[in-house]
Amino acid sequence: MKKSIFGMLLMMESLFMAFTTLVALFYHYKAGEQDWLAFAVTTVITLVSGILLTSYGHTRRGRAQNKLTRSGSFIVVGFTWVITSVFGMLPFILYEGLPLDFASAYFETISGFTTTGATVLSNIDTLPHGILLWRSLIQWMGGLGIVVLTFALLPVNDMKNATMFQAEMSGLTVNRLRPKIGATSRRLFLIYITLTLVCAVMYWIGPMGIFDAVCHALTTISTGGYSTHTESMGFYHSPYIEYVAILFMLISSINFGVYYYLSIWRRREAMHNEEMRAFLFTVLGLVAIFCLLFRFAVFDGSVAIPANGEQIFRTSLFHVSTIISSTGYQGEIFDYVGWGTPFWMPTIVMMIVGGCTVSTSGGLKLMRVLVYLKYAMREFRVHIHPHAVVSVKLNGRVVPEPQIRRVMSFLVIYVLLLIVSCALLTIFMGFTPDTAFGACVSAFGNTGPAFGSLGPAGNFAAVPAAGKLLLSLLMLIGRLEIFTILFLFMPKAWRI
Repeated sequence: MKKSIFGMLLMMESLFMAFTTLVALFYHYKAGEQDWLAFAVTTVITLVSGILLTSYGHTRRGRAQNKLTRSGSFIVVGFTWVITSVFGMLPFILYEGLPLDFASAYFETISGFTTTGATVLSNIDTLPHGILLWRSLIQWMGGLGIVVLTFALLPVNDMKNATMFQAEMSGLTVNRLRPKIGATSRRLFLIYITLTLVCAVMYWIGPMGIFDAVCHALTTISTGGYSTHTESMGFYHSPYIEYVAILFMLISSINFGVYYYLSIWRRREAMHNEEMRAFLFTVLGLVAIFCLLFRFAVFDGSVAIPANGEQIFRTSLFHVSTIISSTGYQGEIFDYVGWGTPFWMPTIVMMIVGGCTVSTSGGLKLMRVLVYLKYAMREFRVHIHPHAVVSVKLNGRVVPEPQIRRVMSFLVIYVLLLIVSCALLTIFMGFTPDTAFGACVSAFGNTGPAFGSLGPAGNFAAVPAAGKLLLSLLMLIGRLEIFTILFLFMPKAWRI
């Protein structure tokens, strides 16, 4: 069963590769670009591998073995992201214009699939269109989720189960919008592709060409942050482009269930989403903080800062939107490292917290923060009134104790992994403590830009191969929210 599922997933990935090959061929005849062969070869390798795995899986299993166990579902989801990234990195290795080693190619690919957006590439403006489109597509596939995307696109009912769906989608629990997981996946995909198309049109209305508009729409809605230009959104020097990016980064950071309820005219359920309201108030509060910092902070004369009230507001709103959504785009003025230490703490907090559950944003998710704060308040009240019965509620419903314990354990494991990872990067790989901490927070939160030499002005090309592989693992752990990946390292998981 597992092999047939991996085969289906690879066949789905090959469809996106085939589309990229056609685009690369178009630009080969139009502009003489040579990356089409790398994509053609990769498409064939991926498709053949998918067919072989699917055929072998079907011949090896009987109908009695048709359903995956819970542990098997976690194993499939974890290895799905590893395997699709291995095949997805082949164009970066096969294309002669990108002399990337295994660690760099895998880092670039897993950064794309996890929508982190950290890159090892320089001079992005000179890359061929096929490579640029593939970088955008892998982020778009990873934004909704590879498994969820497969559930939506492939009519294979026996591989669709709730555990796989929930192992990949973020949040405390994933409520089914429709009675069946396949129907829920298709509904999420419809919302996802609608937002992508609207975003692409709005970009295209501005100074972007059609290719740039499509690529940036793919990476905006996925909150991935890969751009077709080294300067990212700052390349266009356009307030319109920045405001469009802000709008859709924030839209993509909100629980997609809200859009489902709006689409079926159940506005009460949509508007009473406590996490969404908390997210919007948090964004407004952070924008006000950054506006005040720009107004009263003392800056080094060598760093670019906003010049007037509109620029201060736009730069603050763009910075908050791109970091809290974990997109990582750079605006016309975007250098929080150069702005100074007063800007670092709120930026780190945004990287850690992130957006809403069941969205494409990264981070801990605001829902967990709300549960943690409400749990702390409950314990405070119980300490004062020992006989009081106080429940933790979200959206008017009591949060079960097992979910509260899961949130607490998630936060503890997050902190422990962060400490261990920072120590490894600092002791064994020569990172300074601030750079190591920023890199780990960025990788865990799938944000992209970090601090120090890995900040907005730099990239990850100089990171040692071992460091790239460690950060790749952290990106994967952050995207699948710790438990799905750590489950693979438990010996008991393989015996269940």
